[in-house]
Amino acid sequence: MSKTIVITNQKGGVGKTSTASAIVSGLADEGYRILAIDLDPQGNLGFCLGAEIDDSPTVYELMKGDVGIEKVIQNKNGIDILPSNILLSGAELEFAEKGRESLLKNGIAPVSRSYDYIIIDTPPALNILTVNGYTAADNIIIPMIPEILSLLGISQLRETIKLVKDVYNPKIKVMGILLNKYDKRKLLTKDVEEMAHIIANELESKVLETKIRTSVAVAETPAHGESIYKHAPRSNAAKDFRELIKELLAEEGMMLYGKEK
Repeated sequence: MSKTIVITNQKGGVGKTSTASAIVSGLADEGYRILAIDLDPQGNLGFCLGAEIDDSPTVYELMKGDVGIEKVIQNKNGIDILPSNILLSGAELEFAEKGRESLLKNGIAPVSRSYDYIIIDTPPALNILTVNGYTAADNIIIPMIPEILSLLGISQLRETIKLVKDVYNPKIKVMGILLNKYDKRKLLTKDVEEMAHIIANELESKVLETKIRTSVAVAETPAHGESIYKHAPRSNAAKDFRELIKELLAEEGMMLYGKEK
């Protein structure tokens, strides 16, 4: 049985896709069977992982019901990927039928038990794609950066999470808030971190112990077609993401879904 984690924040520029990519690659390096799902029409997660996003079936065709999941999955470097592209941008209007909140969950159901972890990257918006991610997930990780506007993005997630929990997916919970582009030397970082703890408490969650330090390697990595661990293994970000993987695997109950380490 798999554990499904959705990476989400309606605020853009908070390191959502880089976080999803690093978690996917880090878990795969540990020997776990991984399915990475890109729910962002920009297709960045698929691109980062080396998937073909223009001339192959994507999560859009899967959610429409045009193809089965076996025709959408691509395997790159030992990671199974459901890519996305710009066609998914019309989902809010196109997916209007009853039960549209569960299109992704139903689409991946035939293979979900084949994986240890399923990681979902969502768009920077609170729309039907994001709700599909929440409906399919067990846990939420919320990346943010030490800026006030990033905090506002998190606070606005609360109502959507509550709605999904009340109506579509009662088991979902927020695993934690992840601080990206972290620089403890800045006064604003300390102030925002304190407020993040308050919001985390309201979400019945926490701020994750691991912080991802600012590193140019994070921005460089997608262009090289490698994971951060291969492109810049000695960078602060690579070290921090490795610690994040350890923290996530140590979370209570998660080892039930993976391998003993």
